[in-house]
Amino acid sequence: MAAFIAKQMVGNQLSAVKDAAGGGDGGDDGDDKEKAEEEERERQEAIREAEERRKEKHRKMEEEREKMRQDIRDKYNIKKKEEIVEAAPQEEPNPLMRKKKTPEELAAEAEQEELDDFTNICTLVLKYMVHHPYHHLQQQQHNKKTSTTTTSTEVILYVQY
Repeated sequence: MAAFIAKQMVGNQLSAVKDAAGGGDGGDDGDDKEKAEEEERERQEAIREAEERRKEKHRKMEEEREKMRQDIRDKYNIKKKEEIVEAAPQEEPNPLMRKKKTPEELAAEAEQEELDDFTNICTLVLKYMVHHPYHHLQQQQHNKKTSTTTTSTEVILYVQY
C-alpha cells in the first residue's frame, strides 16, 4: 500500500514536470493507457491486500472470542450447543414462481374446510349437550308439545344423544 502511494506521488510530480516543460504532447496516448492500466492493476492489488488483512484480523478476533467462550464453558461446566442443520425445504425466492395447485387439490382443500366446519359445529353441540343435558331434554319436550315439526338439528341432536 505504501509503495502504491509513493508511486502515485512520484508519478504525478513527473507528469506535472513533463507538462510544464512541454515535452508531454507527442505520443503520450500509448503511455497514458499503459500508465492507467498499471495504476488500475496496482489499485486492485492494494484493495485485494487490504481485504486479506481485514479477513485475517477478523479470523484472529473470532478465534480469541471462541477461546474465551470455551474458557467460560469450562469454568461453569456448560456444554457447547451443537447446531443441528435440518434439511428444510428451501422456498423459492420468487413467490410468483411457486408450484400452482391443481383443481383437484383446491377441491380437496375446500372439502376439508367444510368437514372441519361441520366437525366444529357438532363438537360445540355435543359440548353443550354434555354440560346442559337436562335443559336440552326439557327444551325438546317443550318443542314436541308445541309443534309437530322437527328440524334437522333436532334430529341430529336426538340421534347423537
